[in-house]
Amino acid sequence: MRYNIIHRTTYKYESPVTVGHYMARLEPRTLPFQECPWHELTIFPSPIERAERSDYFGNTNVYFEIEGSHQKLEVIARSLVEVIRAQPFDPASTPPWETIRDSCRSDVYNPATPAGELTFASTLIPVGVPYADYARPSFLPGRPILQGVCDLNRRIHRDFVFDPKATDAATPVEKVLKQRRGVCQDFAQVMIACLRSLGLPARYVSGYLETVPPPGVVKLVGADASHAWVSVYCGEVCGWMDADPTNDVLPSERHITVAWGRDFADVSPLRGVTTGAGEQRLKVAVDVLPDKD
Repeated sequence: MRYNIIHRTTYKYESPVTVGHYMARLEPRTLPFQECPWHELTIFPSPIERAERSDYFGNTNVYFEIEGSHQKLEVIARSLVEVIRAQPFDPASTPPWETIRDSCRSDVYNPATPAGELTFASTLIPVGVPYADYARPSFLPGRPILQGVCDLNRRIHRDFVFDPKATDAATPVEKVLKQRRGVCQDFAQVMIACLRSLGLPARYVSGYLETVPPPGVVKLVGADASHAWVSVYCGEVCGWMDADPTNDVLPSERHITVAWGRDFADVSPLRGVTTGAGEQRLKVAVDVLPDKD
């Protein structure tokens, strides 16, 4: 499936900004199941300095600096992406979850060792007994790991209510677990906390999800949004497998991967530091459009 993606971010500042330093992570990754043959990042006002690098996780980071009085910043990312998902693994064919846990903890280097760093708490995602207790019914002794992941994915989808007013970007995972309400970022981080609390490696994935309006309803321009889900290491044969607790699915060709890391702090699409600004208003509009050509 080929997509044209437009991600437009606009900041309007209460008072003039004299200097702004920003970091953008908006270029979709190139992966075995995904290619991004074309990407363009347009910035207004024009930066005086701009540099691109890959971060620790292989995400493309673009740093830019803007000088000169301005009260509006607009960042437009345009991408052409092709997604071809392989046939999913049979969950029952994956190793027992304890095998993955023990391999990550082993003192002897093995294929699971690099994934082991993603079993620990991170800046935004704690580990602890409450998360392990919630996860444990999905991970009975000897259960294949992907079966457990699918069951946990389904339970979060069933037990938690999608409510954009219940949380914001700073809401702790502990509060989300207690109130059982939030958005995709919250559900992904709760699921990761649960998996890591059992000793399983899990990472936070940011990207896009093509939305399909009901029959007879025209898709609105800018109505799509960034999305978040989870990736879990399931062994040497199948590697990292994605799961989307917001929608209770294993992502397919409708999910477009942009970046991954320990939590949202590693993959935020745009962040920065400014001199001036005062109050600021943020508007984000995303279009994920199937390519007709």
